[in-house]
Amino acid sequence: MNESTVTKMKQMKLYGMHNAFRTAIESGKTDHYTLDQFVSMIIDAEWDERHNRRIERSIKNAKFHYKSNIENISFDPSRNLERTLVLRLAECEFVEKNENILITGSTGVGKSYLGTALGYQACIQGFKVSYFNTSKLFAKLKMAKADGSYLRELAKIERQDVIILDDFGLQALDSHNRITLRNHRRQAQQWINYRYLTNPSTGLV
Repeated sequence: MNESTVTKMKQMKLYGMHNAFRTAIESGKTDHYTLDQFVSMIIDAEWDERHNRRIERSIKNAKFHYKSNIENISFDPSRNLERTLVLRLAECEFVEKNENILITGSTGVGKSYLGTALGYQACIQGFKVSYFNTSKLFAKLKMAKADGSYLRELAKIERQDVIILDDFGLQALDSHNRITLRNHRRQAQQWINYRYLTNPSTGLV
């Protein structure tokens, strides 16, 4: 009976329940639970499994260039990085408030790492995130306009809760890219803009 139940759980893709139930049987701990406790235990295991899979899928879909997390950020005084502010941003209230984040600093100080870490936090909290290199994004949109897929590409972007633009400001925006950014920055629910250097020709508002 137990083996049949385990098999059915797997066939129904209840992988969390399947693993928890099999582990309980193999360890001989099924008698340690009341019926209510056992049901609660396998349901919690299924919820955790699905929750973790959703986070993994969200991180994969974001297409980050590397792994980053808030816990590994260095708050050395020389970096002039305020711990309280970063931890507050990590709560991702800025997403719900439709606020933008602009991370500035010289090359190599860790702006990309910090922006990516906030993106990971947003994925963990259930938001849809996309990471882009700015110049590659605009090049992609130009090609999409030429082949007729422009509106479809924009629709993909606009479905995201958080947009991370890396290397923003390393190259001046041409007139087409300025118009693209201005027209669609409000439609995207959230932009995290970073790698912005103090170059007046970038014209970021």
